[in-house]
Amino acid sequence: MAEKCRVWCTHSKENRIHSGFVLASFFALIWLTSEAVWATEPAPGKALVMEKSKGNCLACHVIADGKLAGNIGPPLIGMKARFPDPEDLRRQIWDATERNPDSRMPPFGRHGILDQQEIDLVVEYLYTL
Repeated sequence: MAEKCRVWCTHSKENRIHSGFVLASFFALIWLTSEAVWATEPAPGKALVMEKSKGNCLACHVIADGKLAGNIGPPLIGMKARFPDPEDLRRQIWDATERNPDSRMPPFGRHGILDQQEIDLVVEYLYTL
Protein backbone atom coordinates (compact mmCIF):
# COMPACT_ATOMS: atom_id res chain seq x y z
CA MET A 1 0.00 0.00 0.00
CA ALA A 2 2.84 2.38 0.85
CA GLU A 3 4.41 1.58 -2.54
CA LYS A 4 1.16 2.53 -4.33
CA CYS A 5 0.96 5.80 -2.40
CA ARG A 6 4.55 6.67 -3.25
CA VAL A 7 3.93 5.98 -6.95
CA TRP A 8 0.68 7.90 -6.87
CA CYS A 9 2.22 10.85 -5.00
CA THR A 10 5.14 11.00 -7.43
CA HIS A 11 2.79 10.75 -10.37
CA SER A 12 0.60 13.43 -8.84
CA LYS A 13 3.59 15.75 -8.43
CA GLU A 14 4.54 15.25 -12.07
CA ASN A 15 0.95 15.95 -13.09
CA ARG A 16 0.94 19.12 -11.04
CA ILE A 17 4.18 20.28 -12.67
CA HIS A 18 2.83 19.41 -16.12
CA SER A 19 -0.51 21.08 -15.36
CA GLY A 20 1.28 24.17 -14.10
CA PHE A 21 3.36 24.31 -17.26
CA VAL A 22 0.27 23.93 -19.45
CA LEU A 23 -1.57 26.60 -17.49
CA ALA A 24 1.38 29.00 -17.64
CA SER A 25 1.71 28.38 -21.39
CA PHE A 26 -1.99 29.04 -21.85
CA PHE A 27 -1.84 32.38 -20.03
CA ALA A 28 1.32 33.35 -21.91
CA LEU A 29 -0.42 32.61 -25.19
CA ILE A 30 -3.46 34.67 -24.18
CA TRP A 31 -1.22 37.57 -23.15
CA LEU A 32 0.81 37.47 -26.38
CA THR A 33 -2.32 37.26 -28.49
CA SER A 34 -3.89 40.20 -26.72
CA GLU A 35 -0.67 42.20 -27.16
CA ALA A 36 -0.75 41.45 -30.89
CA VAL A 37 -4.38 42.53 -31.13
CA TRP A 38 -3.67 45.76 -29.27
CA ALA A 39 -0.74 46.48 -31.56
CA THR A 40 -2.85 46.01 -34.70
CA GLU A 41 -5.95 47.91 -33.63
CA PRO A 42 -6.50 50.80 -35.98
CA ALA A 43 -5.70 54.28 -34.79
CA PRO A 44 -8.77 56.36 -33.94
CA GLY A 45 -7.95 58.58 -36.90
CA LYS A 46 -8.01 55.63 -39.25
CA ALA A 47 -11.46 54.69 -38.01
CA LEU A 48 -12.65 58.23 -38.75
CA VAL A 49 -11.07 58.19 -42.22
CA MET A 50 -12.76 54.88 -43.07
CA GLU A 51 -16.11 55.62 -41.36
CA LYS A 52 -18.86 56.41 -43.87
CA SER A 53 -20.83 58.54 -41.44
CA LYS A 54 -17.83 60.69 -40.49
CA GLY A 55 -14.80 61.27 -42.69
CA ASN A 56 -15.74 58.94 -45.53
CA CYS A 57 -12.44 59.78 -47.22
CA LEU A 58 -12.73 56.57 -49.25
CA ALA A 59 -15.62 58.07 -51.19
CA CYS A 60 -13.09 60.23 -53.04
CA HIS A 61 -9.57 59.00 -52.20
CA VAL A 62 -7.53 55.84 -52.55
CA ILE A 63 -6.18 54.87 -49.12
CA ALA A 64 -4.06 51.91 -48.09
CA ASP A 65 -6.32 49.13 -46.72
CA GLY A 66 -9.38 50.92 -48.11
CA LYS A 67 -12.06 49.08 -50.03
CA LEU A 68 -14.12 50.55 -52.88
CA ALA A 69 -12.06 53.73 -53.01
CA GLY A 70 -13.06 56.70 -55.13
CA ASN A 71 -10.94 58.51 -57.68
CA ILE A 72 -12.18 62.08 -57.41
CA GLY A 73 -9.40 63.23 -55.08
CA PRO A 74 -5.70 62.35 -55.08
CA PRO A 75 -4.53 59.15 -53.38
CA LEU A 76 -3.73 59.69 -49.71
CA ILE A 77 -0.09 58.61 -49.76
CA GLY A 78 3.11 60.44 -48.89
CA MET A 79 1.19 62.93 -46.79
CA LYS A 80 4.29 64.20 -44.94
CA ALA A 81 5.90 65.04 -48.27
CA ARG A 82 2.77 66.73 -49.62
CA PHE A 83 2.04 68.62 -46.40
CA PRO A 84 5.35 69.09 -44.53
CA ASP A 85 3.54 71.27 -42.00
CA PRO A 86 0.73 69.29 -40.34
CA GLU A 87 -1.16 72.54 -39.79
CA ASP A 88 -1.49 72.90 -43.59
CA LEU A 89 -3.05 69.44 -43.80
CA ARG A 90 -5.31 70.31 -40.89
CA ARG A 91 -6.48 73.49 -42.67
CA GLN A 92 -7.08 71.48 -45.86
CA ILE A 93 -9.37 69.10 -44.00
CA TRP A 94 -11.05 71.91 -42.07
CA ASP A 95 -11.97 73.76 -45.26
CA ALA A 96 -10.38 72.85 -48.60
CA THR A 97 -12.09 75.78 -50.30
CA GLU A 98 -9.65 78.17 -48.60
CA ARG A 99 -6.87 76.92 -50.92
CA ASN A 100 -9.11 76.06 -53.84
CA PRO A 101 -12.55 77.69 -54.05
CA ASP A 102 -13.58 75.08 -56.64
CA SER A 103 -12.63 72.12 -54.42
CA ARG A 104 -15.11 69.26 -54.28
CA MET A 105 -13.83 68.30 -50.84
CA PRO A 106 -16.39 69.09 -48.17
CA PRO A 107 -15.29 71.56 -45.50
CA PHE A 108 -15.28 68.96 -42.72
CA GLY A 109 -14.57 71.43 -39.93
CA ARG A 110 -16.52 74.43 -41.13
CA HIS A 111 -19.62 72.30 -41.71
CA GLY A 112 -19.23 70.44 -38.41
CA ILE A 113 -18.79 67.02 -40.02
CA LEU A 114 -15.68 66.52 -37.88
CA ASP A 115 -14.82 68.43 -34.73
CA GLN A 116 -11.35 69.82 -34.00
CA GLN A 117 -10.22 66.75 -32.06
CA GLU A 118 -11.40 64.41 -34.81
CA ILE A 119 -9.56 66.43 -37.43
CA ASP A 120 -6.40 66.23 -35.31
CA LEU A 121 -6.80 62.43 -35.15
CA VAL A 122 -7.29 62.25 -38.93
CA VAL A 123 -4.17 64.37 -39.52
CA GLU A 124 -2.19 62.17 -37.14
CA TYR A 125 -3.30 59.06 -39.04
CA LEU A 126 -2.75 60.54 -42.50
CA TYR A 127 0.81 61.43 -41.50
CA THR A 128 1.47 57.68 -41.14
CA LEU A 129 0.61 57.11 -44.82
